[in-house]
Amino acid sequence: MGLGLLLLAGVTHWAAARHETRAEAAFPPEGQLMEIDGVQVHAVVAGQGPDLVLIHGASGSTRDMTFGLAPALADRYRVIAIDRPGLGYTERLNESGATITQQAALLAEAARRLGAERPLVLGHSYGGAVALAWAVNHPDRLAGLVALSAASQVWDGSLPLFYRITSSHLGSALAVPLITAFVPDSVVEKAVAEVFEPQQEPAGYADYFGPALTLRRVSMRANAAQRANLLVEIEALAPQYGEIAVPTEIVHGTADTTVGIHIHSEKLVNQIPGAILTRLPGIGHMPHHVSPEDVIAAIDRVAARAGLR
Repeated sequence: MGLGLLLLAGVTHWAAARHETRAEAAFPPEGQLMEIDGVQVHAVVAGQGPDLVLIHGASGSTRDMTFGLAPALADRYRVIAIDRPGLGYTERLNESGATITQQAALLAEAARRLGAERPLVLGHSYGGAVALAWAVNHPDRLAGLVALSAASQVWDGSLPLFYRITSSHLGSALAVPLITAFVPDSVVEKAVAEVFEPQQEPAGYADYFGPALTLRRVSMRANAAQRANLLVEIEALAPQYGEIAVPTEIVHGTADTTVGIHIHSEKLVNQIPGAILTRLPGIGHMPHHVSPEDVIAAIDRVAARAGLR
């Protein structure tokens, strides 16, 4: 029995490592790697113009932003897409997965190292919470804020079962390697397609996004910990939204079932002085892919309000 378990563990970790090696060969870093306080950070920089930082959501990477949005903006902005800790090619900050406040500090410093002292900052979904933490805790390190389908409020409901398992000590040790080793990329591809509903994901997105990167053990553990801790972190951050003084645009689809507009952005617009909410009728959780013109228009507006255009 003991020998069988050891054999299973060995096979599982071998298969997981093999999957990770293939994933990283198929989807290598797109940009540059830098070290900040001993942590490797991956960023993609393109274009010329006012600095604009793009922060991806849960289970994502820079590839979500560089698929379509970043190229569309690079003709008039210096776009900086950064992997959040534990995802893509940025290393984990700590075993807790890193709080949104810790992530904001790391990304703000990465932007500074890249020459962006006061960039515009756009955050999508979970990345929206990081962008809000940036605006609250580093008000002199950004010129304007775009909250895109952003998680910003306390919500009712328990943590989904998948995250309860993968964020636990036992699940992290046992379930995560099994998922990495034996769950096919098609499972992630199906989950990604569901996030786009009621719209369809753009042609070629799954092949570009790299679902295999999401299944790496380090990324699954970081993502699970971040997701498990998000509610309490937002609860602590939300009372400070009134301190945000930079121009703020909020963009949210009315058909978003992942981060509901009524729970989040319709409250957020009343918490940030001068914030403007753009409702996108019938649009789901991924406006930067299915309604990019509306997202770009919001970026242009916040740039103009910040005196950058």
